[in-house]
Amino acid sequence: MPDGPLGGDLPVASNFIFEVDGVHIGTFKEVSGLQMTVGTHEYVEGGQNQYVQQFPGVIRWPHLVFKRGLVDSDALFTWVGKSSGEGFAGNQNKLTRSTGAVTVLSYDGTRLRSWEFEGVFAVQWSGPTLSVDLAESLNETLEVAHNGFRAKTL
Repeated sequence: MPDGPLGGDLPVASNFIFEVDGVHIGTFKEVSGLQMTVGTHEYVEGGQNQYVQQFPGVIRWPHLVFKRGLVDSDALFTWVGKSSGEGFAGNQNKLTRSTGAVTVLSYDGTRLRSWEFEGVFAVQWSGPTLSVDLAESLNETLEVAHNGFRAKTL
């Protein structure tokens, strides 16, 4: 069995939380956007016809998209309010960026791995569709911009 905090067991993807500046925002059932892409610059070297030299360029970090049922506290809207509306205006129209984290939990609640995001702020939230004709669970979606992340084994 491999050594380390994961102990050879594969973590279950449905057990994770999103925190901003240490405040629990919610437990989400789906997160996408945990990725990065490094652009490249090509340099065609004279006399070299077998390949083109490639050098790393700008790193692109897509927005994180969180989906779940309704969050069970007002922490999400308190945080969103800091970077929009009255909170934004009250801060002299200066964007308040925070540090966010997505943390995978084991079946017993032990923190296994975390991704920490720099400069996070909410860019979109959509609430549930309310209709008496729908017999599905109520879901909301949160989209978050950031300036990159680093992974941490806890």
